[in-house]
Amino acid sequence: MYWNQQAECMSRDQRAALQLERLQNIVKYAYDHVAPFRKSMDDKGLLPQDIKRLEDITTLPFTSKQDLRDSYPFGRFGAPMSEIVRIHASSGTTGKPTTVGYTKEDIDTWSETVARGLTAAGCNNNDIIQVSYGYGLFTGGLGLHYGVEKIGAAVLPSSVGNSKRQTMMMKDFGVTAICCTPSFATYMIEVLAENNIDPQELCLKRGIFGAEPWSDAMRNNIEKKLNIKAFDIYGLSEICGPGVSMECEARCGNHIFDDYYYPEVIDPDSGELLPEGKVGELVITCLTKKGIPMIRYRTHDLTSLHYGPCDCGRTHVRMGRILGRSDDMLIIRGVNVFPSQIESVLMEMGQTSPYYHITVDRQGSLDTLEVQVELSESMLSDEIRVLEALRDKIKRNIEQTLGLACKITLSEPHSLTRFEGKAVRVTDRRKI
Repeated sequence: MYWNQQAECMSRDQRAALQLERLQNIVKYAYDHVAPFRKSMDDKGLLPQDIKRLEDITTLPFTSKQDLRDSYPFGRFGAPMSEIVRIHASSGTTGKPTTVGYTKEDIDTWSETVARGLTAAGCNNNDIIQVSYGYGLFTGGLGLHYGVEKIGAAVLPSSVGNSKRQTMMMKDFGVTAICCTPSFATYMIEVLAENNIDPQELCLKRGIFGAEPWSDAMRNNIEKKLNIKAFDIYGLSEICGPGVSMECEARCGNHIFDDYYYPEVIDPDSGELLPEGKVGELVITCLTKKGIPMIRYRTHDLTSLHYGPCDCGRTHVRMGRILGRSDDMLIIRGVNVFPSQIESVLMEMGQTSPYYHITVDRQGSLDTLEVQVELSESMLSDEIRVLEALRDKIKRNIEQTLGLACKITLSEPHSLTRFEGKAVRVTDRRKI
């Protein structure tokens, strides 16, 4: 099932021609309307007419989150405020927030790509879809909301928080699909159990999960305990929000809607383009976005691109699961560590709850790694030897995966923080 079969299944040659035309247009538009972009082009001795082939995109300057902060709030907007119909912004927890503006056409494009994604996951106008992403400056809630309305489904804008009420609505309203972070879905499993609601009683069939990296082991856990099929959706506020890419029912990577969002994968250190299948940093160019033109935006998300055919018939390039972020990767005693690696070990073992916290510290000149793991009710035991055996098993499995020594601390059930939005899994106490 397709939302826009002509766009989603066009030949690669047709799409490449469309991409080139749109790239040339947006580069000229940004050069004419965005002073910082024009300066970065001039600094490289480039003019818009120098983009003659799609491959010439690699000559264009990158755009970074710092560029957006430096031009706060509206310095990189391409359209006048009279044409801006919506403004979103990041949380700004590490300084000034990054602000992004949307024209009506930008909103229409965003809704179109979310509609494509929802349809690819099997949703249609018969669904009741609960949107449990945050509404407001965060793009998640409104992004999914407009896409759900576009496919003609009924949207339940529950946002985040009040989990008990959310589970009640899920049951009483006959919700068939839920959109939220995988962390919140994991928490909802607990809330359903606490309120004696059997997932088998629900009409829930699908989950649309994103906004944070999650492992296949976590997917399997959610699917098993909620009795649903789980799909990955990807996006970021600087590009549009959710809807940059989405898994189809074949679930062999996320289809990037590359007639609007042109992807590259680069070496995070050198900036050089990497070949198909090689893991690196995802870079995205918005081919039509005029509210704030985003050209070669460095996402810091680590993934790979795949151009082979998909069983669903869509011809978009696919991206692999996000492995982590290049700027969130922990380097501990020279070893690259991603929280998702630890999560996979714990979820595959299945002997603890899905909650953990990583603490990195430094004693003298030596980095230390501690993983706090929450026990499940079934593993809670008064026998010290049982707990010691479990702790040693977790330690052994994590050390084998990471190639790095670690300390394991077991915590009582329900003792670690639950997250209704993006989960915060790491505390780095080192003064680097």
